Amino acid sequence: MPSFVPTPETIDSKIGRLEFPGGYPSDETAQKLADEMLYVHGVSAYTNTIQGASLWAIRKGFADIGVKDNEFIVSPEMMDGRALFLTANMDTYYFWSNINLKDGPIVVETPPGVLGIFDDFWFRWISDFGLPGPDRGKGGRYLLVPPGYTGELPEGGYFINHSRTNLVTMIGRMFLEGNSTEISEKVVKENLKVYPYAEGGEGTSIGSYLQGGARLGKMAEPKAPRMVDVSGISINTLPPADFGHFEYVNALVQSEPASALDPEIAGQLAAIGIVKGKPFKPDAKTRAILEKSVQVANAASRTAASGAMPNYGFRYYGEKSAWWNPLFDGGYQFMTPPPEIAADGAVKPYPSDGARKLAARTSFFYLATGITPAMVMRLTNIGSQYIVASVDADGNPLDGAKTYKLVLPRNPPHARFWSTTVYDNQTRSIIQTDQRYPRAGSQSYPSPAAEAAGNGTITLYFGPDKPNGVAEGNFVKTIPGRGWFQILRFYSPTKPFFDKSWQPGEVELVN
Repeated sequence: MPSFVPTPETIDSKIGRLEFPGGYPSDETAQKLADEMLYVHGVSAYTNTIQGASLWAIRKGFADIGVKDNEFIVSPEMMDGRALFLTANMDTYYFWSNINLKDGPIVVETPPGVLGIFDDFWFRWISDFGLPGPDRGKGGRYLLVPPGYTGELPEGGYFINHSRTNLVTMIGRMFLEGNSTEISEKVVKENLKVYPYAEGGEGTSIGSYLQGGARLGKMAEPKAPRMVDVSGISINTLPPADFGHFEYVNALVQSEPASALDPEIAGQLAAIGIVKGKPFKPDAKTRAILEKSVQVANAASRTAASGAMPNYGFRYYGEKSAWWNPLFDGGYQFMTPPPEIAADGAVKPYPSDGARKLAARTSFFYLATGITPAMVMRLTNIGSQYIVASVDADGNPLDGAKTYKLVLPRNPPHARFWSTTVYDNQTRSIIQTDQRYPRAGSQSYPSPAAEAAGNGTITLYFGPDKPNGVAEGNFVKTIPGRGWFQILRFYSPTKPFFDKSWQPGEVELVN
């Protein structure tokens, strides 16, 4: 018998002594291992379902302020620290809804000039709309089709998209016109429509009916959805960091068809008792083990989301810089880096190694909401790009009691605007201070634009008190006792971002 085949009769492991008399596990060993595997599955189930728990929390947060499915929140005064959203920005007019396809396909008519995405309720990308979408910023009619739908679909007239879940999150952002959201709000309210698709109506030809290929039905009636202004409102959309995570995930699993999840993740959930069509009621011992698994899983997820794990390819400018983005490791599907775009426009994809970049996925969804290729494609003047700084130039975490500065070289790489926003390490949401909009950027709404020096460089300061002589738009307030991080955003990024000929400075400690 090869030496590597037998299992020793006694193994001293991290969970204690394991005994295999004659190669067969003792009852005590079998129980120890069953408990340990429950713990292991609990850790994996947590880290691999953050995106589902996050979306369920968003839906619950909307419901808590009276916003139902197919209704929208909007932000005419921009988001601020009273809204607990994962890394929301304060630079665009949001319109956001959870579209419910349970009763059949839904038509969404989108406004022109927006930047938006449809994701299913496991944060898998369905389609962009607006500037990076098939309507290319002109506005369009999107037909969202639920899983398992067998009814008739139109011959044309719609951008048809199939979802693996009945619930679809729709996140739209509208750019400012001037120093106000007035025009943005007007465009959204006049053009945004959400209504059930009418089989055999618009998009179905008489010829198709006469040939027996379709039946005729009533024409759909476009309807403007209810929109709720969340400016200045306290709303919590953060997912639980305790056992409640599994309860949120179970609620999502029960609300969707079994086919909504990939078998591997569904198997991890089944291993801890979350199964479609069955109650999730762990006994006291099982719950205690799962609660311990959540502690480690959440801590590991938070660590990955702070950029503090060993390098996984997150650092955008290499290991000498603290700026990072996990999407450049595996792209929007967390499989391969985003393709390069040649000078002649040819798309040059990276070869796949067949492995999902799990740390990148965990890191991203612990920190952010919404996924789309437009977040990470290397195309100029389209979409948006983000880089994160969680530590200073010496690698120390950012302390709300200290003052820091960040120098941006002249000509930040954008065709629309740039901004940086400060977030609380604990909530991953806009930091809550008496400065309503803790941001700096090139736009002069909702707070003054940052001012450049005579040589074109822009110096920003972060700390509990504004240094003397610093312009209002160049200062972001932080809170003693609260750690923070920032996200630097470029809307319609230009070539210097992608070829890295433009690079921000590091966050430097002043005092």
